[in-house]
Amino acid sequence: MSDVTYLDHAATTPVRAEVLEAMLPFLTARFGNPSGGHRLARAARRALDDARDDVAAAIGCQPGEVVFTSGGTEADNLAVLGLSPSRGSAVCPAAEHHAVLHAVESVGGSVVAVDAGARVDLDALAAALHPGVAVVSVMSANNEVGAVNDLDAVAAVVREHAPAAAVHTDAVQAARWLDLRIAVASCDLVSVTAHKIGGPAGAGALVVRDGVRLQPRQLGGGQERDRRSGTQDVAGAVGLAAALRLAAAERDAVVADVGDRRDRLEAGLAAVATPTLPAGTPRVAGTCHVCVPGIAAEALLFLLDDEGICASAASSCASGAQQASHVLAAMGVPDDLAFGSLRLTLGPATTDAEIDHALSAIPAAVERLRA
Repeated sequence: MSDVTYLDHAATTPVRAEVLEAMLPFLTARFGNPSGGHRLARAARRALDDARDDVAAAIGCQPGEVVFTSGGTEADNLAVLGLSPSRGSAVCPAAEHHAVLHAVESVGGSVVAVDAGARVDLDALAAALHPGVAVVSVMSANNEVGAVNDLDAVAAVVREHAPAAAVHTDAVQAARWLDLRIAVASCDLVSVTAHKIGGPAGAGALVVRDGVRLQPRQLGGGQERDRRSGTQDVAGAVGLAAALRLAAAERDAVVADVGDRRDRLEAGLAAVATPTLPAGTPRVAGTCHVCVPGIAAEALLFLLDDEGICASAASSCASGAQQASHVLAAMGVPDDLAFGSLRLTLGPATTDAEIDHALSAIPAAVERLRA
């Protein structure tokens, strides 16, 4: 892959060697079911308990509050659907990941406005709250544009207007960049996943703080304290824990280095692209989101792929017609800009040479399309 410039870390990341090394024993010789009673099962249970301890330490919760899941989507669904059908309604902003947005819509919940920076409008949130609201879900960092929400302010609004409601945050895109022990301290439920931070796909967790009564979405053997039945993926849990440990240990240096490269990339594209977020919007270090006037993102991505650059666009193709991203639409980005959106996301392994490659190839591809 040395000939590829990978700028799609918000989509997924390569599994780190240290994470793979931690997981391998539980994919081979230590294959026991953690619910059993023999020595292989007990070894698996010890590894699962250790992983739970590490996840709890990284997020700032008690080990018993960690529910292992198959990833961020299941964790988001469990948070919203495990509360709203039995206790009342759900509320979320319009710029949420579809795993939250569609879950809220499926139970007839309320979707509230965001500002031009994709952050929840606190006045709109307050207006949507009432005593029957069971859960409010606001993401920590937006998966498309990287904007960071002030979750302490969100929790304060919820406590004032719907004190019985639980506050959930999708922290999938934040775990690499923010200290979750601080960033999500005011939240009752927190979703994370491994594959955004150098861990395996298919492994995640939902923190459910003590006192939150969650209805399970799948029934069976009663694993995870009856909150998520099914034989646990021990290797996946170990991988998630290892990835979170590494992210926490390296965070300060990684945020500084990646932020500098992101800023250089964004500045170098100024002649052909416009930053999507208003200046000064709090955001994670790894996301560079721009809009290129006068071109279609899909055509640009095709040319960039030919040049060995992996990136993504905040737009999709539905029913044969191009549609702007729901996040950009919620932000009020005009369609002519939104259709030319480009999400370039960096990670700890992103090199200066990759930034140079992007700064050479992207303007050339834009000029080719405009010509």
